[in-house]
Amino acid sequence: MALHTVEKIGGTSMSRVHELRDTLLIGERTGADLYGRIFVVSAFGGITNLLLEHKKTGEPGVFGQFAASDNSHGWHDALNRVGDAMIEAHTRVLDHPADIEQATDFVRTRIDGARNCLIDLARVCSYGHFRLSEHMLQTRELLSGMGEAHSAFVTVLMLQRAGVNARFVDLSGWRGEGDVSLEQRILGAMEGIDPMLEMPIVTGYAQCAEGLMREFDRGYSEVTFSMLASLTQAREAIIHKEFHLSSADPNLVGHGAARKLGRTNYDVADQMSNMGMEAIHPKAAKTLRQADVPLRVTNAFEPQDPGTLIDDEAAETPAVEMVTGLDIIALELFEQDMVGVKGYDAAILEVLTRHDVRIVSKVSNANTITHYVDSSLSAMRKVEKDLRKIYPSARIGSRTLAMAAVIGRDLAGLSCLQRGLVAIAEEGLEALGASQGPRNVDVQFIMERELLQPVIKALHRTFIEEVPAIRAAA
Repeated sequence: MALHTVEKIGGTSMSRVHELRDTLLIGERTGADLYGRIFVVSAFGGITNLLLEHKKTGEPGVFGQFAASDNSHGWHDALNRVGDAMIEAHTRVLDHPADIEQATDFVRTRIDGARNCLIDLARVCSYGHFRLSEHMLQTRELLSGMGEAHSAFVTVLMLQRAGVNARFVDLSGWRGEGDVSLEQRILGAMEGIDPMLEMPIVTGYAQCAEGLMREFDRGYSEVTFSMLASLTQAREAIIHKEFHLSSADPNLVGHGAARKLGRTNYDVADQMSNMGMEAIHPKAAKTLRQADVPLRVTNAFEPQDPGTLIDDEAAETPAVEMVTGLDIIALELFEQDMVGVKGYDAAILEVLTRHDVRIVSKVSNANTITHYVDSSLSAMRKVEKDLRKIYPSARIGSRTLAMAAVIGRDLAGLSCLQRGLVAIAEEGLEALGASQGPRNVDVQFIMERELLQPVIKALHRTFIEEVPAIRAAA
């Protein structure tokens, strides 16, 4: 059994990495106590948005400008902004002028290299035999990897200045072999490194033949993290966030009302992911689960708190652990002649898959199939158009709604469906639908969007706040 842990630090926390130096990374540790930990880091907060596109607004970054613009000025300017933002980021966290100068040189080298690569690619694709669209995935990966390489390099400089034997482990494939698997990339980079004697700082992006962005897009760092923990047979995998995994959003239900989970399992983590609040990417969770590596989620700025342990263990006592929710769209297909006819659902699923629409849940009866999806109305208009071609006599429509979910490892015997509907009604609110599967891990309630927050508060009050803490944490 390995003695080391593999630990991931997210982008928002990385922007405060100088604070983490004095708590999580070093703190009171000295000598051998500093080691036995491999850190996987994300880019500094906001950098990946500038490199690709803004995650929330969709505002194009370098990638978006390069992909869409007929002239080079837009992406050149965007790349300059990335360089300036990187320099600003490491100037905030590094203290010594020599370290700042070295980090700035690193940024300029990578920015210039990326610029020359994109210029050459555009030049080659100006010939009719080559298509720029065929190289956009590789371009996206090249740009994304620059953010993690920068933050990892800067973190190593900071730690080495503090006397830590830290090592920069660059998985981004910069000017390296490109035709290697993710496993080969990680094992090759880690060869000869003893985490009990040094502190590897590893890039969250890993260039590999599989192409992490093809399947995971910006969730790639957790896949790298989980694969690293699995391949090195880590004692534990740890994700450091800026908050604890709690029974609900503390900003919504109140910091005094929300409770830290403390212990849960991968089943609950999957339900959380389905509701849009990932503790970890489902594929990453699968990798850890199959390797029998437990996952811990902690608050990076409370290093003494053990956080929440996620493993395969069942709950000792049935209990609701979390109440959460998200905005959804209900896609409804009504066809009077559907009864007894097979194939309707398969056709709907094919269209949703083709338009990359994520399904959260679905319900059906004799002549109606309703899919609750996490998407935009513009995407749903395209889905509706395609479905009308297949089923011209069907009535098809989309409606904006919201879904609240009560989640726990074991909800058996708690009457969550009935009690939830009563809690909603007692607040003068209305649920448009509700469902519970036989596995007793979640109950879903459908309502108008403007009712989501008050519904979450009502459910949290019923299932968490009015239950003794010792039972809720069982």
